[in-house]
Amino acid sequence: MHRTLLAIGALSMALGVALGAASAHATHGAAHPDAAHLLSAAVTYHLVHGLALVIEGAMARGSASRWLLAAYALHATGIVLFCGGLWLLAMSGTSLGPVVPTGGVAFIAGWIALAVHAWRLPA
Repeated sequence: MHRTLLAIGALSMALGVALGAASAHATHGAAHPDAAHLLSAAVTYHLVHGLALVIEGAMARGSASRWLLAAYALHATGIVLFCGGLWLLAMSGTSLGPVVPTGGVAFIAGWIALAVHAWRLPA
């Protein structure tokens, strides 16, 4: 399972880099007046949490606790909801209500789950 998690994390990083490159050009036809700022935030959070997925995937080789898997799932969910929601808002002007904040909460919960996993590791 750790190979799948690691591969998904690596593909998320590749997507984050591609979206970062695309965001430099995407703001020209964007619907939202703060599109450049929104896309910059989306790409930054995507890359930070994509790296978290890679690290969590590597960690799963040694001890894939339910807390580590929860952290992984929450970070992946945050990328989709938070980053995807910002892209949607920037490019179309459409807000999906609580989707972006829910993604932010998923990011925070993922870091808390990772901390619990770390505390529960054998000494």
